[in-house]
Amino acid sequence: MGLFGALFLHAIEIRAQSGDMLIDDFADGNLVSKLGTRWRGVSDQVMGGISESAVTHGVIDSRPCLRLTGDVRLENDGGFIQAAIDLSPSGDTLDASEYSGVRLVVRGNGERYSIHLRSPDNVRPWQSYRAHFMAGLDWQTIGIPFESFAPYRLETPLDTRRLRRIGLVAIGRAFHADLAVSELAFYR
Repeated sequence: MGLFGALFLHAIEIRAQSGDMLIDDFADGNLVSKLGTRWRGVSDQVMGGISESAVTHGVIDSRPCLRLTGDVRLENDGGFIQAAIDLSPSGDTLDASEYSGVRLVVRGNGERYSIHLRSPDNVRPWQSYRAHFMAGLDWQTIGIPFESFAPYRLETPLDTRRLRRIGLVAIGRAFHADLAVSELAFYR
């Protein structure tokens, strides 16, 4: 099963509650979030890999959404594509300590995807706090508690008082990614 399989965590089904913090509902066709920051695509090409990706705005079943599509390839020590967003327009951190976790409304192609959180404790590009979820063929609401995010290549536990970035990631194995996200929030 390997390290990646051992870290796979089952997400919980949740419903939106008042007091949740909406990060994005993807209503802006230019992929500018409700926080005022812009989504961007990143792939393993920044380190010599050859994975190809696209981060686009779309509408599926009348739902505006972000789409992360592409082919994850393992050649040249590669293996990821990502849609990422800074959580503060100024580059500062965001305090999410009042919340319990990350909620997303997703659909995909039946593959496993990841959410990566970054904080000032992540000093190397490969470090993050990671949790995984399955994106089925139908829209579903998934909640991932903060305690499910495991540190990757660092020892420091996740400090939700100092979040800097969130990424939606296809990683770790060769496959075709097709992930649609129509809502992203922190839930209580």
